[in-house]
Amino acid sequence: MKWISVVGARPNFIKIAPFCRAVDKYNKTNAAQIEHILVHTGQHYDDKMSKAFFTELEIPMADLNLDIGSGSHAEQVGKTMIAFEEICIKEQPDLVVVVGDVNATAACSITAKKLGIDVAHIEAGLRSGDRGMPEEINRLVTDSISDVLLAPDNFAFDTLLREGHSPDSVHLSGNIMIDTLDRELPKVKNNELPTGLEPNNYVVVTLHRPANVDELEKLEKIVNSIITEADNGTQFYWPVHPRTKTKLEEFGLLQILEGNDNIILEQPIGYHAILRLNLDAKAFLTDSGGLQEECCVVGTPCVTLRDNTERPVTLQEHGGTNVLSSIDSLPEDLAKALSAQRKPFRPEKWDGHTAERMVAVLAR
Repeated sequence: MKWISVVGARPNFIKIAPFCRAVDKYNKTNAAQIEHILVHTGQHYDDKMSKAFFTELEIPMADLNLDIGSGSHAEQVGKTMIAFEEICIKEQPDLVVVVGDVNATAACSITAKKLGIDVAHIEAGLRSGDRGMPEEINRLVTDSISDVLLAPDNFAFDTLLREGHSPDSVHLSGNIMIDTLDRELPKVKNNELPTGLEPNNYVVVTLHRPANVDELEKLEKIVNSIITEADNGTQFYWPVHPRTKTKLEEFGLLQILEGNDNIILEQPIGYHAILRLNLDAKAFLTDSGGLQEECCVVGTPCVTLRDNTERPVTLQEHGGTNVLSSIDSLPEDLAKALSAQRKPFRPEKWDGHTAERMVAVLAR
């Protein structure tokens, strides 16, 4: 069997690490061997966004790198399809495995299917219901043509069945990102916090979505909510995404944040650093997808600055720690999160063995 797995952005790296290890484990105990080729599209081409994750998570270096880089959605998708088609024609894989909901996910699944190659989608069935999000389009397109759909939770599993997918093609595999969390957590428990941070008195901020950071009025309201709580004594630790930093500088907000002693601005940080912060954080303020899941398992209150989530299993009403917030309701939601208690929660099959179940399904 020959499989090609595709990664392109930070969340993909975290998910593909346990998959690679599960393939190696399968090959040690089965006569039928899997030839596994890892393709990196290069969507996150900066070392801080890419190379660091390969090193920290002990992911084998990619066999092939498409070096797509930045660009509009159309540019990234188009360039990826052209480059990936050449690889598929040369390698003739039996299966292409795509991960998550980035542009590479949709581009490579379409390319493979047009060449008659089976496609498996890790993290299938997630839906936000918001087709204004590029990720939602990628999810819908990929799931519609995938041959094997590996769902992370019961919400996603039920969604795929409602959409008419054959029950034989849909598998409740669990959340592969939690495989990585469980493996890496013991490595960071005893690490020191960044200088100056007080345990259980800081909020970690990660914001990058255009809907939150591209307009002055919105970003200013977010900054004001943070400053209000910082002035009340809560510390904020903010690894600033390059896009967000550009906008903070453009709008004259960066200097205001830098002038507050309770707000620490940093460069983007690695997976181990963010996981260590999660262990002692009072709360997270994010617009990320994966952090909603990590906070749910670790038990950290999470305020997600979005109108919707493709991960409803993490919401408080379903047992998780996550609450959706708007920019206008952020001050109230942030205050509630700061007074909330930790409450770790693991949905079904979020047990650290998802990758092994996935490889077993795909090998069959």
